[in-house]
Order: sequence, then C-alpha cells, then structure tokens
Amino acid sequence: MSKNILKIATRKSPLALWQASYIKDRLSSIYPNLNIEIIPTMTKGDIIIDKLILKLGGKGVFVKELEQLVIKRKADLAVHSIKDLPINLPKGLGLVAICERENPYDVIVSHRYRSLEDMPKGAIIGTSSMRRGCQIISYRPDLLVRSIRGNIGTRLNKLDIGEYDAIIIAAAGLKRLGLENRINQILSTDIVLPAVGQGALGVECRLDDIKLINLLQVLNHDDTAVCIKAERAMNNYLDGGCELPIAGFAILEGSDIWLRGLICVPNGNSSIIIKKEIRGSRYQSEKTGILLAEKLICENGKFFKNNLNKIYDYFNNSS
Repeated sequence: MSKNILKIATRKSPLALWQASYIKDRLSSIYPNLNIEIIPTMTKGDIIIDKLILKLGGKGVFVKELEQLVIKRKADLAVHSIKDLPINLPKGLGLVAICERENPYDVIVSHRYRSLEDMPKGAIIGTSSMRRGCQIISYRPDLLVRSIRGNIGTRLNKLDIGEYDAIIIAAAGLKRLGLENRINQILSTDIVLPAVGQGALGVECRLDDIKLINLLQVLNHDDTAVCIKAERAMNNYLDGGCELPIAGFAILEGSDIWLRGLICVPNGNSSIIIKKEIRGSRYQSEKTGILLAEKLICENGKFFKNNLNKIYDYFNNSS
C-alpha cells in the first residue's frame, strides 16, 4: 500500500465486482481517510467458458491472475469467494481475513418446477460443479445432469431460453446480486452438502505487509473463520481441488464445532457417496477437519482415489 491508496484486485464478473465493492465500503466506513481503488481483471476461468473447470486446471483458474497482481505489487489485496480459492496459496501470500458467511446452501432455479422432487424423469439440470452433480444423481439418478459455465447472469440466461429445465447455483451469489426471487428451492444438506468455504468471502494479501494485515482484521468474522478453517483443513488433508467432488460444511454449537464432509464418485447413472461427520472443540477446528478427513479416507478413500477416472469420464461426457 503506497500513498495511502489501497488497491483491490478482483474478477470482472458482476458478482466479483459486488464482492470487491462490499470490502471497499466496509473498509471506507472504518477508515474514511483511506483511498481505495478496485482493479478488475479477467481470469482464465472467465475467458474460457466452453470447457469444464477441471480441464482448465481446477480452482486456480479463477484466482491466479489476481494473485499475480498482488505478488507483483500492482494490487495490495485480492477478494475471493473462498470456495474458489485453492487450499495451497502461492509463497508469500496468505488468507488473512474471512468475512461473515452469507447463506451457504445450494438452490434450485427453474421456471418449470417448484422443487427437485417435482422434476420428471429425464429433466435436465445444469451445474458447473461436479460436487453438486454427483450428489444430485445420487438423490435423483433419473435426472440428467449437464455442464453449464459462465457467470450467474449467463447461467440464468441459458436457463431462461430453455437449454435446461433447472440449474443449481449457490444461494449466496443470487442474494448478493438481489436475485433471491429466482430461488425455487433451498436444498438441504441431506441432499447437497455445500462446497468448502461456500458463502464466505476471503481477503488474500502479501504476508510481509504486516500493516495491511492488521488493518484488514476488522473484516474478519471469528465464528466464520473457525468454520472455514475446519473445512479447509479437511479439504487439504484429502488433497481436494475444484476438480474433485469434495464437500465440507461446519457450524458452531456453543463451544463445539460440527463438521460434515463428503466425497463422491459417479457410478453409471448414480453416484457412490462417502459421507461422514464429526464433532469437536471450536478451539481445535483444524484438528477436527483433519480427523474427519481421516474418517473419510478410512471409509473407502482408496476406492475414491482409484476411481478418479470415472469422475473425469462422467463429466467429459456431460460437457
């Protein structure tokens, strides 16, 4: 940060710009003398929208360009949806603040059907996520899950012109863009367990910028951070990226943390789901995440790793 100007790197999508503006407004309200500039940029994931994320390299396709701006000191920080942020960050960068979580659940959007249960056999559901797709075909193997890419507006447009009977999307994005009225059904975690970090925003900056790290702590929401750390610890132990269908969701109950995790493999017209949960102390959230990952691995983790080709085959055929 130079000359009291703080530069925020973000993607150019409407949702990403909303998120960066939210961080800017929060900081401006607390530090009124701070000049803040938003630097929008296109990432590989934004530019190439006709291929599956796994074919582009996984989660990093939405953040690498932003991180390079921070590393090269062309920006001071980057704002991310934590569910898009890889577990292992570039050397010298860190996730230094985690904002309060928005609605973490996935939702159904459709003109034709009120809910997942209302959809007839053969209805086409669009999703950009293997995690969502695997869980949907486990719950409703008679439905057709097809890939859909693009920002929220693009996906809604594809739905509106009839390419899909319904799409599955994160509730948080719709709410932040004022599109809550498009939600038909909020999916329970028994049907679709959310992605690790879903609904939460994270701020990434250089670890040598101690002054900025201290300044950004006003954005950190302790309860959310505890949950996210547990989820990401689980994900890290499982070595999961955006291309792997891993789900993780934690909530706090007093001084305890309740963490649920899931891995799945497409199996023909259905999915094999491995799902476990654990309770621990909120003060040992990362340890709790690792313990849950160990439980998941012991429960057929070898089978999961040995069947990754099924995951690729299923989604390659769905593109």
